[in-house]
Amino acid sequence: MKLLTSVIPALAFVLIAPFSFATDLVQAWQAAQLHDPEFAAAQASYEATMTHRDQSRGMWLPTVTLTAGVGVQDSATKTSGAQFSAPGFTQTNGVAFDTSINNGKAEQYALVARQPVLNRALLSQTRQLDLSADMAEIAWKEAKQQLALRVAERYFDLTIANETLRLLKQQQVAVELAFNQTKDSFKLGSIPVTDTFEAQARVETIKAQIMAAEMDVQIKQSAFADLTGASSQNLALIVLPNNTNSIALPSIEKSLDETTQNNPALLIQETKLSSAKEEAEKHRLYATPTIDVVAQTGYDKVHGNGDFGPAENSANNRMIGIQLTIPLFTGGIRSSKYTESVHLIDKAKSEGELLRQQLLLQTRAAWLGITVGESRVAALIQAYKASMARLDATRLGHSEGDRTTLELLNAENDATSSELAVVQAQIAVAINRLKLAQLNGSLDDSTLQVLNRVLTQQVTK
Repeated sequence: MKLLTSVIPALAFVLIAPFSFATDLVQAWQAAQLHDPEFAAAQASYEATMTHRDQSRGMWLPTVTLTAGVGVQDSATKTSGAQFSAPGFTQTNGVAFDTSINNGKAEQYALVARQPVLNRALLSQTRQLDLSADMAEIAWKEAKQQLALRVAERYFDLTIANETLRLLKQQQVAVELAFNQTKDSFKLGSIPVTDTFEAQARVETIKAQIMAAEMDVQIKQSAFADLTGASSQNLALIVLPNNTNSIALPSIEKSLDETTQNNPALLIQETKLSSAKEEAEKHRLYATPTIDVVAQTGYDKVHGNGDFGPAENSANNRMIGIQLTIPLFTGGIRSSKYTESVHLIDKAKSEGELLRQQLLLQTRAAWLGITVGESRVAALIQAYKASMARLDATRLGHSEGDRTTLELLNAENDATSSELAVVQAQIAVAINRLKLAQLNGSLDDSTLQVLNRVLTQQVTK
């Protein structure tokens, strides 16, 4: 907010657009949130990844599994050396029991409940799911910032295209007037024929430039409409604010610190590093034993005819207890995965440092773009004033015969170029302010609303 209370030092000579009530910056950004496919994809990704928190919680809840089946089964049992005893019978040793079922009917079911108690690999996995949800929230914020920046850039691209076309048409009027005056002067014999050729060449050149500018406007309108879904007939030709009050930027050191602490891309990279560390923890030796509370009940039955006549084998089982699992040999997979994870941690650290350097360089460039840009705007304003003074003097000198037609045409061209240069420099400062806010992680609704309020105030004045 503080950065953008006065976004662009500008000139009062920039014309107010005729479509003052068309789509403004905030409306364009709001429309883009509903229309832009890239933003829609980011939103879908965010919503999908946020389910990871539920998945993380679910991993530590009990799991209950039911299995059941029927089929055809052969069964044969043979027991020898058994001891037999029953009421009314004497105890007998060396007893044998044989049963047999051929193509019997088999039925079975099992109900198993399992509750993890100690599982370091599972703990790392749940932490990774939570970290991925954290990354999704940061990435969603970054997607909003990127969309806001894209909307502003296309909004200002359209501004430059429209202003270029306006200034060329303004110059065309002046050059055509000079051309007509040159033809009249030539007929009177006061100037050579070369002056008419120079003026006519400049007229045709401007016509070609206007056609190119009109095409550029149409392209910029289409790009803006593609992003926002707005009709090109409803796009506003925006107005640069008549506000020369410079605002105090934070120091370069503070801007760099804010980027280091709040930049979404850096925060995502730090989260990736934490996730890589959790991946390594999953494959440490001490993480391999697991303890679970297990409860199960089951029933198995096979019945039919066999070698000894009709037979039936059935079993009921119930169990509740604690299960300890210790992998004794994994073929080297665990140690290999741990080594891989360690190297991936080093990779994430190096990528994070590279990203930090790049973002700090971009922050420095944006900060300098604002500070130097404001001075550049002030210098270009003075250059524009000098160009206009030169143009007035050249027009007077041309009417008195002291200046050639070529000098007049060059003065007209220089005045147009200097005015357009001011507009471009003003917009460059505005874009750099938005980029600095985005790098600092503070480009949001309020930032665009402040900028839009400055623009709207100028339209309504």
